[in-house]
Amino acid sequence: MKFWVILAFVAIIGSLGSALFYMMKSSRNANARSRKMALALAMRVALSILLFAGILLAWKLGYIHPSGIPVQG
Repeated sequence: MKFWVILAFVAIIGSLGSALFYMMKSSRNANARSRKMALALAMRVALSILLFAGILLAWKLGYIHPSGIPVQG
């Protein structure tokens, strides 16, 4: 589980870096640059939502526990 969370965080940071690259890149076609930047930011939001939903699902299924100690009941 830790591997997937770390991988998701790396993908989120990479998408954010990609948006920064497109924002700082100087080109004549500003419309295409803006579109690529918006796509990278939309991908970051989608990855963040997917990460949150995955963590919530793993918690509901009992794969992870908030305190690290299994709940007995």
